[in-house]
Amino acid sequence: MKLQDQIGQELHFKSAPKRIISLVPSQTELLYDLGLEDAIVGITKFCVHPNHLIKTKKVVGGTKQIHLDKIQALQPDIILCNKEENTKDIVEACSAICTVHVSDIENISDCLAMITQYGEIFKKQNLALKIVEAIQDNLKDFQSYIQNKTTLKVAYFIWKDPFMVAGKETFINHLLQLNKFENVYADLARYPEIQPKEDKDIDLVLLSSEPYPFKEKHIEELKAYYTKANIQLVDGEMFSWYGSRLIQAFAYFKWLHQNLV
Repeated sequence: MKLQDQIGQELHFKSAPKRIISLVPSQTELLYDLGLEDAIVGITKFCVHPNHLIKTKKVVGGTKQIHLDKIQALQPDIILCNKEENTKDIVEACSAICTVHVSDIENISDCLAMITQYGEIFKKQNLALKIVEAIQDNLKDFQSYIQNKTTLKVAYFIWKDPFMVAGKETFINHLLQLNKFENVYADLARYPEIQPKEDKDIDLVLLSSEPYPFKEKHIEELKAYYTKANIQLVDGEMFSWYGSRLIQAFAYFKWLHQNLV
């Protein structure tokens, strides 16, 4: 089998890979939901879903720093990476060990394409199709739910010290748009550093649970800047994890809209 991954690398497979290392938490969860738990031999310390994998699989580092010796010792057939999560150096180093598949996700279509491609690579086409269809059905239902909602001006914070937000060309920004949340930082690329300042036009400030674990105390801190805005803690996994996590995301978004205080 021959195919191109999402950054255009041409990959060749004589058979379905039997020993998989995943360097992307959301893609690890997808592998599990595709029935590939037994084939997973290595994961990152951030691969927390399902939570038992961290005890049963070899941890080979994080998403930005890896232990190549541990990866090599596991003798993988394939290593799964992501353009945003993993560095170019990591991809190149892993490519010297075995085949590396790199995903590149900016929107739902990219997610569905990745899931479909995993189905082809690992001979799990039927399960992949079920996941794709579930996401599509839940998205369609959510689009119907959201169509009459008022558009809100939103800032989505991912980090503190320095403060960083989600900008354009990110999966988070795409999901904000689906929620009719107009990202006030959509003119800035990727994940810019910003200095909070009083902005009475912002309706809603979302503080993500990851990668920085925002807490209630940070709501009070940011109220000094966003005096008119509704400030909410949100589940960052629902806004940034792609793959099978999207099956749950749209029900969460409904709940969020219903519980904006």
